[in-house]
Amino acid sequence: MNAPQSTSPADVTIFHNPACGTSRQVLATIREAGMEPMVVEYLKTPYTRSQLVALMTAAGLGARELLRSKGPLYEELGLAAGHWTEEQLIDQMVAHPGLVNRPIVVTPKGTRLCRPADVVREIL
Repeated sequence: MNAPQSTSPADVTIFHNPACGTSRQVLATIREAGMEPMVVEYLKTPYTRSQLVALMTAAGLGARELLRSKGPLYEELGLAAGHWTEEQLIDQMVAHPGLVNRPIVVTPKGTRLCRPADVVREIL
């Protein structure tokens, strides 16, 4: 009998915040599917600008769509205001990775912001 096939960490990556319930749920779903992802805790290892732009492009998202609007920093920086450009919002997310919505998952089938958590099933 053959062992179940699993993916290597290079095949699946989750940009994860362990304090986030949705992020924990997505990580569990990936593992339940028999995959062991590379886990990037982006608050400890922040995004580079080029990395964040590449993830946004792959997921088909604009900066505003990826921006996390919950939490005090969003309010403090006044990010709800319409004057922010795409480039400025990206700069804010790179400077403050907690402003990036999560989790972002990359697999050979695509890149998604997995909110709600079930979205991850589209790319597993």
